[in-house]
Amino acid sequence: MAGLDNILTIALAFFVVTISPGPANIAVATVSMNSGRKAGLLFGLGLSVGLGIWGLVAATGLGVILQDTSYLLSVLKFLGGLYLLWLAFQSSRSAMRTTHTLGASSERGHWFRRGLILNLSNPKAVVAWMAALSMGLSQETNASIVAVATLICVFLGFVNYAGYAVTFSLPGFMSGYKRLRRGIEGIVAGLFAIAGLSLIRSAFSR
Repeated sequence: MAGLDNILTIALAFFVVTISPGPANIAVATVSMNSGRKAGLLFGLGLSVGLGIWGLVAATGLGVILQDTSYLLSVLKFLGGLYLLWLAFQSSRSAMRTTHTLGASSERGHWFRRGLILNLSNPKAVVAWMAALSMGLSQETNASIVAVATLICVFLGFVNYAGYAVTFSLPGFMSGYKRLRRGIEGIVAGLFAIAGLSLIRSAFSR
């Protein structure tokens, strides 16, 4: 029972962090409104795989090493911030266009890769993972419990992203996006820019 309690504690802590608004959730919602449910689900799957990779890093103890290696962590944060700024630039370009075209079906194979890159570009995910894992870990916790908890958290991450994809690809959201597209893309560009600049600033802070 103690192992189950540990897993539930970790899963609950992680789920609270995952559902909170952030670049990944904002991105999957925007992709789903713009390009539909299939694109949103593929994007969410890519996000989930990226999330799982960072979870593996945290669960194997590499997260502690990464945090202690300030130079490497700063480089990763800087690169991640640049990628978020690039997303902000892309969103701002979309906001300035007077016409709107849905993503072509031939492009949908790229959504998984884009989601993967977005979550891999955010090394702060390691900190979030370690915070969630620490909520349910103790000296008696064995590796199997950590492995199960990590897998459950990755699944919860996909459920969260899939929920955003399904919800924001509903006809009402998609039609609303078409009417308010330029304003929504402008807001998204601002949010990505703020997140990118914040990540870059943290790369140079001690």
